[in-house]
Amino acid sequence: MATNTETLCNFIDGERAPSDGETEAILNPATGKELARAPISSAEDVDRAVRAARRAFEGWSATTPAERAGALLAVADLVEDHAEEIARLEALNAGKPIEAVTNDELPVMADNLRFFAGAARCLEGRAAGEYMQGYTSFTRREAVGVIGQVTPWNYPLMMAIWKFAPALAAGNTVVLKPAETTPLTTLRLAELAAEILPPGVLNVLTGPGRPTGEALINHPDVDMLALTGSVDTGKHFARTAADTLKRVHLELGGKAPVIVFDDVGMEAALETIAGTGYYNAGQDCTAATRVLAAQSVYDDVVAGLSEQAQGLVLGDTLAPDTTLGPLNSARQRERVQGFLERRPAAAEVVTGGAAPARPGFYLEPTVIAGVGQEDELIQREIFGPVITVQRFTEEAQAIEWANATRYGLASSVWTRDVGRALRVSKALRFGCVWINDHIPLVSEMPHGGFKESGYGKDLSVYSLEDYTVVKHVMASLA
Repeated sequence: MATNTETLCNFIDGERAPSDGETEAILNPATGKELARAPISSAEDVDRAVRAARRAFEGWSATTPAERAGALLAVADLVEDHAEEIARLEALNAGKPIEAVTNDELPVMADNLRFFAGAARCLEGRAAGEYMQGYTSFTRREAVGVIGQVTPWNYPLMMAIWKFAPALAAGNTVVLKPAETTPLTTLRLAELAAEILPPGVLNVLTGPGRPTGEALINHPDVDMLALTGSVDTGKHFARTAADTLKRVHLELGGKAPVIVFDDVGMEAALETIAGTGYYNAGQDCTAATRVLAAQSVYDDVVAGLSEQAQGLVLGDTLAPDTTLGPLNSARQRERVQGFLERRPAAAEVVTGGAAPARPGFYLEPTVIAGVGQEDELIQREIFGPVITVQRFTEEAQAIEWANATRYGLASSVWTRDVGRALRVSKALRFGCVWINDHIPLVSEMPHGGFKESGYGKDLSVYSLEDYTVVKHVMASLA
């Protein structure tokens, strides 16, 4: 698909759609070199895509659940059939180690599609009945309409699938804008899926938040907005949607606390915590980057995480032995470095913290000890390969600190005491709590946050329901 400096096209109404406007460079984060150029889609481009989705909605929403399921199953097969091509594009464009894409992400994407194919046929509702004498009532779950979706750069294709799969399964049509830095795999899958999906059902536009994203979220014929992105962007979506009372589905940032008590198998725990803290260079809103360690094991936790960090291999994302890729962009690396430069005097960089002398946007995996609860490093999402470690003295303090940020997406508790594990998991105000592990997700279970981490659920049947509206039908028996 994209090689050298090819100019990409939007994908609208079942075909490649060139844009007449300006383009922007798409870079390889591992080298800083240009991979392709993508359209900065205009309001006219967005309108064309929305009109295509609106025309397709009547027919697609009238298909049977079995027909939609068959289409999504076929798209899942395409992901597997083109796995090598997709993995290479994702590694080059998103800066991911190709082994991680191939072995961790692509199988999950195919499974997500197949789950929503099955879930499309299993929506439930209240039983029909005579709730008033002389009348029969029943409920229908119907598609919302045209969905405007915006996806992030940390998991470009996976997040696109998390968004469009439940929306299409429910009978909606989609206009999706991937992050401006990572459009390659989403565009490619839309092209491949065109042999399965009717024209206009899945449309993909490239471009930045302004003008492209703004045109999409403000379009009067978009019925619902869905975003995976930052808290600030989510708030902007919600404010914009309020003008027309569009429905909004938001999966936003996180600052996952990892509470380590003194009774766990430390070696295995630290290997997992480091692995899930530095996975994808820490660019994951569920990453295990905020560790709270019991006082008696604090030093062991700091030393063990530092040892794990030093064992990671930075390198070419296409090399099989690379375990840590670059940050997404120069801007993102500068942002992460800013947190390190502004750290308080008491915060110690135990290992890492520097940009290695190599091309691309790499940053050494970093461990910071001695961090205070009110420090910026704890209160804001860093979104990079940086793990902080705090010392707590008792269970209540660990819970208080864990909950004391504006985020509420994911968390974990590490203990062999079953009562403590259940007690702490209940007390944590997060949409997901793992016990003695961190980061595994399954298609059947919901993923979404509390507090400023957003509302609405990805994955599971709850996600499918989010893309439906409930109608009450009441018939007189007279």
